[in-house]
Amino acid sequence: MDTDEVLDAVGPRLRALRKHRGITLAELSTTTGISESTLSRLESGQRKATLELLLPLARTYNVPLDDLVGAPRTGDPRIHLTPIHRYGMTFIPLSRRPGGVQSFKMLIPSGLTEPTPQTHDGFEWLYVLNGQLRLVLDDLDLTLPPGEAAEFDTSQPHWLGSADGRAVELLILFDPQGMRTHVHGPGSAGRSGQGT
Repeated sequence: MDTDEVLDAVGPRLRALRKHRGITLAELSTTTGISESTLSRLESGQRKATLELLLPLARTYNVPLDDLVGAPRTGDPRIHLTPIHRYGMTFIPLSRRPGGVQSFKMLIPSGLTEPTPQTHDGFEWLYVLNGQLRLVLDDLDLTLPPGEAAEFDTSQPHWLGSADGRAVELLILFDPQGMRTHVHGPGSAGRSGQGT
């Protein structure tokens, strides 16, 4: 891949990262000091990426500069996970590819809070590793113990928290395009439309 191709891929990667983090251009402009119009042109490919633009973005997103430009991997097999802190919870990205299905380990700290359901585009699948998860989804108020899974359209009002005030750990697969996650067990191969 030549330099022009690498630079052309930066804009869509930046847009996917911003949307995935749920940040507006205005918020990003305030944090980075880069004007909204410059950020918009950078994401649309109308402005070439420069080090002066990418460094504050890498700092804001808390990711290595290599991630923003899609630099090829070195021979080091280690994965360096950078936690994201939002809504009082910690999200540890387990996948690094911008766009498409994203996977996270999510940590909900101890303490009870009142549900404040949110909505956004996409589809989410989750699996409880430890603790008692409280899932509020529209009119449903569910408690999921370890080993239980759920999936839902995130355009429905939803909230995740602790059911008993103790910390909760879960795995999340999130698809911003809203495709269902299908899990096939023995004997189910080839049967489409059957998800968990």
